[in-house]
Amino acid sequence: MRVNYLGPAVVGVKHPAVAEMDKRKFPPSCFLVEISEEALPGGPWMEGDVLVVDEARSFGHADLVIAEVEGVYRLFKSHRVGSRCRLLPADGGQGCFVTAQQFKGVVVRQARCWAV
Repeated sequence: MRVNYLGPAVVGVKHPAVAEMDKRKFPPSCFLVEISEEALPGGPWMEGDVLVVDEARSFGHADLVIAEVEGVYRLFKSHRVGSRCRLLPADGGQGCFVTAQQFKGVVVRQARCWAV
């Protein structure tokens, strides 16, 4: 599932989903991404959800991670395979292995903007 880069978490990105979030609690290694319109209705992620990603964390088994594949940031679930880690698309589909340069960070928080 494609995500859109919003910027560093500490600079106060203007987005309704993060309006109530205390940005001082995040280290400088965190950045924000927004779930794109590719999100399936009724799933754990909706279009417009914002994810806080920590690029300083290394991923383990069953983590949500962001990786750059074919020039696009995407959301994956990690799956340990021996000493390597295979990334499975969060919305299903064929998995892939990525390089250290493609790995961008581990999702540490999700924020949703609820309609009033």
